[in-house]
Amino acid sequence: MSGPHLDEWQRRSFDISSGTCTPQQKADAYRAHILDIQYAWASQQITQAARNRLLRTYSERYAAVLDSDDPRNGLNNFAESALHLARSQKNQSEKWESGLSLEGLMQMPCVQKMIHAKSQEDEAIVKPEEANVKVGQEEEQNAPSGGNGNQEGAITDERLKNFEPKIIELIMSEIMDHGPPINWEDIAGLEFAKTTIKEIVVWPMLRPDIFTGLRGPPKGILLFGPPGTGKTLIGKCIACQSGATFFSISASSLTSKWVGEGEKMVRALFAIARCHQPAVIFIDEIDSLLSQRSDSEHESSRRIKTEFLVQLDGATTAAEDRILVVGATNRPQEIDEAARRRLAKRLYIPLPEGGARRQIVTNLMSRERNSLKESDLESIVGATEGFSGADMTQLCREAALGPIRSIQFADIATISADQVRPITSVDFQEALKTVRPSVSNKDLELYEDWNKTFGCGR
Repeated sequence: MSGPHLDEWQRRSFDISSGTCTPQQKADAYRAHILDIQYAWASQQITQAARNRLLRTYSERYAAVLDSDDPRNGLNNFAESALHLARSQKNQSEKWESGLSLEGLMQMPCVQKMIHAKSQEDEAIVKPEEANVKVGQEEEQNAPSGGNGNQEGAITDERLKNFEPKIIELIMSEIMDHGPPINWEDIAGLEFAKTTIKEIVVWPMLRPDIFTGLRGPPKGILLFGPPGTGKTLIGKCIACQSGATFFSISASSLTSKWVGEGEKMVRALFAIARCHQPAVIFIDEIDSLLSQRSDSEHESSRRIKTEFLVQLDGATTAAEDRILVVGATNRPQEIDEAARRRLAKRLYIPLPEGGARRQIVTNLMSRERNSLKESDLESIVGATEGFSGADMTQLCREAALGPIRSIQFADIATISADQVRPITSVDFQEALKTVRPSVSNKDLELYEDWNKTFGCGR
């Protein structure tokens, strides 16, 4: 067949105005035009606007073929299964269009499942230096050196293979990697506690080769003292300054209404911490989790305590594990004896002394306009004997409202921020009339006695 004769045959076959053109030939012609348009758009030969205009033009020209219910229609016969699949997936496609489009088909779950199955075959063989091990939401790059990277990834996966993914994700969500940075200078006073924590947490992580054997850091630290003295703030500072993976855990994070789930979460916590060494596990209000065991307590609570104690320092605990548990409490007398033994460093966090109270006021007032003098600061420090750090913060907040209270109600909506007067000593005198110490002398005596009996302070 010669070239001109072939062109003439094509023209007669694909001319929809021809009387000899069958419905199947018209459908084939429409399909050929659509493929040409899609290819030109995919290869950037035409713009998207031109593509849409051409698609609309040809759909109008071949409307008789597209809207026909004739079973002999070539398009419907060829794409019957595809159209049926598209209709069944219409509710699941967010970008559904009346006609079949490349975008719509690619986003269907069934198509994505086929693509994913094909990609798994290509990903079956992965080079050791490119292999990634995913733990929950985290992703760790394996060591590129020979087979060590693969071996480390296998160990990590081996440790967590017996835990449910939802438990791993729940524990991973407790990793604290946000919030404003806190320095040791931001904590007023508590020099002995800060020095001890630096020796236990910071130095061993900087030089693990030196802190071995008898110099090895303890497995646990207990921060106890009155409420509002900075125990939780110290925990946040450890998270910022240590460079270790920091888990902020509460009793509610490790409890569940299902029997046996609490113990699994405790095991998962320490397993994930071992995979992210060095790690620090901070437990606020640890007395609610490790209180003294008794015959009247619930069995599930007892099992959680036992599992926690075993994971902290038990037969399966390796000596080289670089995991530190830091607990904070204002009721140290309620902690179980076995837990007290494992929390070897028990540091008393007392009420701030005069210098610490002065530093708290100075730091807070540096952010506000004030006219305080040195004599005013001395007067405030002398009048706040027995105040905790939280009490001092509340006192400064109350004093900061003094200038606002002096503004007339009619002017509060129109006055500018620059017109608000500075904070004065008179505002602190008024604030002292409403702010009282939150810690009683009786409670202080209990803390002092417990520190003398079990504490590690000087």
